[in-house]
Amino acid sequence: MGKYDNDEFFEILEPVLNNDNFTGLENIRHHGITRLDHCLRVSYFSYKICKALRLKYQDVAVAALLHDFFTDEVDDLNIIKRLRLHPLIACENACKYFNLNEMQQDIIKTHMFPITFTPPKYIESWIVDIVDDVAAIYEKVHSTKKEWRAATTFLFLVVLNYIKFFK
Repeated sequence: MGKYDNDEFFEILEPVLNNDNFTGLENIRHHGITRLDHCLRVSYFSYKICKALRLKYQDVAVAALLHDFFTDEVDDLNIIKRLRLHPLIACENACKYFNLNEMQQDIIKTHMFPITFTPPKYIESWIVDIVDDVAAIYEKVHSTKKEWRAATTFLFLVVLNYIKFFK
């Protein structure tokens, strides 16, 4: 968690990060990284933007961290249903363990707009929605780039071995 050098940020998130049910997300792959890492990234950048804009950055940090708080509830669903339903499941899970206000619930429920059809009610919700989209794209591109590097390295080694074999 040293990527985000900000004591205030981690003080705000401490109750969530100390919850065993939430920290289980560190074992789930998501966009080529762990779901916990993805949630931290979205939370941190949403927090920074909202703080700079003098919005409710503390509420945003918590809600953004909880925006993908689901485990295997959607595994058996097709991709469209998974994309549409996971915000509601994440919000239900978050409300089980944390006392969330209306704005925080809106942030979690609408972070997949327009796929979920319901637009965000708050500027903070829009910010998390956009940050989540940008983070997901960045993570997918970055993980794909790593996969391509690994594949080309493997291919290079195979070709090199064939050259050695036929000499």
